[in-house]
Amino acid sequence: MKFKLQYTDNSSKARAGLIATDHGEVETPIFMPVGTVGSVKAVQMYELKEDIKAQIILGNTYHLYLRPGLDIIKKAGGLHKFNSWNKPMLTDSGGFQVFSLTEIRKLTEQGAEFRSHIDGSKHFFTPEKVIDIQRIIGADIIMAFDECTPGDADFIYAKKSLELTERWLDRCISQFSETESPYGFNQSLFPIVQGCVYPELRKRAAENVAAKEADGNAIGGLAVGEPKEQMIEMIEVVNEILPKDKPRYLMGVGTPADLLDSIERGVDMFDCIMPTRNGRNGQIFTKNGIMNMRNSRWKDDFSPIEEDGASIVDTLYSKAYLRHLINSKEILGLQIASIHNLAFYTWLMKEARNHIINGTFSTWKPGMKENITRRL
Repeated sequence: MKFKLQYTDNSSKARAGLIATDHGEVETPIFMPVGTVGSVKAVQMYELKEDIKAQIILGNTYHLYLRPGLDIIKKAGGLHKFNSWNKPMLTDSGGFQVFSLTEIRKLTEQGAEFRSHIDGSKHFFTPEKVIDIQRIIGADIIMAFDECTPGDADFIYAKKSLELTERWLDRCISQFSETESPYGFNQSLFPIVQGCVYPELRKRAAENVAAKEADGNAIGGLAVGEPKEQMIEMIEVVNEILPKDKPRYLMGVGTPADLLDSIERGVDMFDCIMPTRNGRNGQIFTKNGIMNMRNSRWKDDFSPIEEDGASIVDTLYSKAYLRHLINSKEILGLQIASIHNLAFYTWLMKEARNHIINGTFSTWKPGMKENITRRL
């Protein structure tokens, strides 16, 4: 994987770049739709490519390992062929999912023991096994195995957790260097900066990760319960240290406003389930604010979902029709809302990139942030 830093904003840390992988190029800043089990919920691959114009999507190691399983994925020739996505792909290591299984997992120096949320069967992830699993899944960018520390962890726990993550990272790097993709294309390993909300730990983690000289680096363990102000502070601490010539990936974040605030501080890559999950619950993000489509105010509003929206669904369907579908629990309503929100996120990243290139990001961002956070 290659990364070219193309433009920087004169009044902030915002950047525009280009990631080149064996499955194509990705323009940054970029939002990556989450395809947890090999699919982005309620969205077909051609819609992702042609309408939403996604450049890269995610898969999840934990979920794909359990279903459909590695044998099926390997027989298919990797996840790209299995789900018919021929563009770049990234896989989350499963660390966050294991972290979320608090009652049914056990962490040791060797790895993480957990029980499947599907059938209760027992499994054990080591750093080495997680690398091997991601090799088989076949994503272009794979993540190191880490412990995602809770946002309210005390300093002692956070320090021990970080030390474990750092030892696991060394094992991930060793296993990665000793293995190859089974499908003949290159894969890149991203380490993850942890450290909870403690600047001292985040600084240490970022310095350790930067020293690994990986193709790119990730910031994890944020947006997991800590106040927004602390999230921003940790991003600033970390990005002062992470190399400027490598992409920076903020994991699991977030709202459209969070993305703009993070771009302003030098983040290049994002993912989050929010556009699809919130869309399925009737929340629509637009250039002019946020709509709750369950509200009665939309019941006889026959204007387009968004007059100048980024997706074909925005002018094809009305607000009243979308409200009807969502309140009727029709699958089509979930699909329309998901497509709209993902297209909006993609559009927002493209707009931010254009303003960075044109040198107007810092003057454009405040007004755009005010617009997109308004409740309609």
